Amino acid sequence: MDWPFLAMVVLAVQVDHHDQNVAESEVCAVHIKVVSFDAEGTLASHEFSRTVWHEAIPALYAEKNGLGLAEAERVVFAEYDRIGDQKLEWYDIDYWFRHFELGPCRPAVQDCESRLYYYPEVREVLSALAARYRLIVCSGTPVELLQPLLRGIGSHFVRAFSAPSHYRRLKTPDFYRWVCSEMSVKPDEVVHIGDNWEFDFLNSRQAGMHAFHLDRSGSNHESIADLTQVIPCLLSS
Repeated sequence: MDWPFLAMVVLAVQVDHHDQNVAESEVCAVHIKVVSFDAEGTLASHEFSRTVWHEAIPALYAEKNGLGLAEAERVVFAEYDRIGDQKLEWYDIDYWFRHFELGPCRPAVQDCESRLYYYPEVREVLSALAARYRLIVCSGTPVELLQPLLRGIGSHFVRAFSAPSHYRRLKTPDFYRWVCSEMSVKPDEVVHIGDNWEFDFLNSRQAGMHAFHLDRSGSNHESIADLTQVIPCLLSS
């Protein structure tokens, strides 16, 4: 990892993108008060929510309507595609359980909790950062899934914000500004870390925050590959 370039990423709101000589010490000197994390794909794998959306809901729909699983999947996935991930309803699990007339979502969510998995470095990184910063979660996951998802690591966080549940919007720049207001900090006093290029990286930067883009595949060399790579910038001074 090229740390001067990573420093440039963190300071991208203030620094010209063509300036390749931003020193790491400049990043460490930034007066950060809050470190914000996305949830799925950042702290925990997508397996838990994928199981809810792609297995539990089609199975319940198949049972209710007397369909084979393959046919139920076709119907359910077509409805997901019809709404699309740029609309709030796409993230609202209560909407989908009402839409498909499946009853309350809680039993299905509980049945899927065995599929929760945190990335290996998460607890160590959170423990290290919590000693110096206030940690929060800024997620596009609905609260019905976010609460169980964070249960094993929730003690590290002072707040958890669900954009679709608490703000009734997607993770727009205005959502991040609202979070800053709720936390009584300025945007440039916050670092956000997440795996979605638009919702986590671009939108948080547009709100005035510093940001790391996380690409766990390691294919994007301008992004961090795991959370340990934020430690030199955030805990070096």
